[in-house]
Amino acid sequence: MFKAKRCGVVATSVMALAASLSASHKVKQAAPPSLETPAPIELLGGRTLIWERAFSSEREVKLKKGFWARVLDLVAGAPDYHFLIRPYSLVTDSHGRVIVTDPDAQGLHIFDFDKQKYKFISRENGRDAFKSPQCVAVDAEDNIYFTDSESGKVFVYDSNGKFKRVIGSIKGGEGYYKRPTGIAVDSAARRIYLTDTLRHKIFVLDLEGNILQTIGKRGVEPGEFNFPTELKLHGNELIVVDAMNFRVQVLDRSGQFLYGVGRIGEINGTMFRPKGVGMDNEGTLYVVDALFDAVQAFDQKGQLLFYFGQSGDGAEEFQLPAGLFVDRNNRIYVADSYNHRIQVFRITSATKPVSGGAP
Repeated sequence: MFKAKRCGVVATSVMALAASLSASHKVKQAAPPSLETPAPIELLGGRTLIWERAFSSEREVKLKKGFWARVLDLVAGAPDYHFLIRPYSLVTDSHGRVIVTDPDAQGLHIFDFDKQKYKFISRENGRDAFKSPQCVAVDAEDNIYFTDSESGKVFVYDSNGKFKRVIGSIKGGEGYYKRPTGIAVDSAARRIYLTDTLRHKIFVLDLEGNILQTIGKRGVEPGEFNFPTELKLHGNELIVVDAMNFRVQVLDRSGQFLYGVGRIGEINGTMFRPKGVGMDNEGTLYVVDALFDAVQAFDQKGQLLFYFGQSGDGAEEFQLPAGLFVDRNNRIYVADSYNHRIQVFRITSATKPVSGGAP
């Protein structure tokens, strides 16, 4: 069973959040503490879960500095670095960059570890200013789409982080959507899937934001929702976190119900506060539960395969985790919100014997 939360853990989380809210997202920050690497977890079928790393700031991207940059640091002091305050949702693009929404910083962080580059996107003024960036997705050209739950809009930026357009901005800057949360982009069909949590439905848009279809209504039956939040596209399947029905529903792209996972509870295999969701290339469905401080993995029959995580601030521990993303290499990125970091795991497949070789 999951290790139960204690009041002290919750209190610590609240105090940590209060402290983060009082700080700027760009300050002089000490190097993050090193974490003890946990042992790999052996899974059924010969698969292995490996904890790879955690990161929390711009400093960890820009590790190598030239001679004159080091001299400048000695003369002028260490530079200010952006860092994660409350990471919520994340995605990786075709170049391996990690894009993270941060509602408390009112912006997006883009981490490019390969090129040792970092960019922070914000929009503080004007009728289309950011208020609470929520969920993020990219299309086939690495354009960035993200919802803003407070402003009621969807923002679109190109792969270089330059503003392109805003979807759902009406009248004097008011947003059309009541609470846009989850977002996914189907580049081939030129469609955007968007959950409006307070309307209990999914909007299907074209890439310019015109509404083509709505899916679902409030209810408890298959294909109905009660405060839907995050969603992901995986192949032909649309995975939807049906938050207050305490389940995940899997639909086809037209909105027809395929299967569901989860029920309310406080034991392994149940859900109480489902958040981020994703699927690996073997069809395993991963669901973050913020109450359990854990990630649960299910098969397509809804059976729990394994879980990982518990309350804490060490490696493979979480405090109110939120977003999750599984990349094409089966790396699992988890937004560990109140620990102000991203944790990265990798699922390895069983080694298959080579057939047809010489004896």
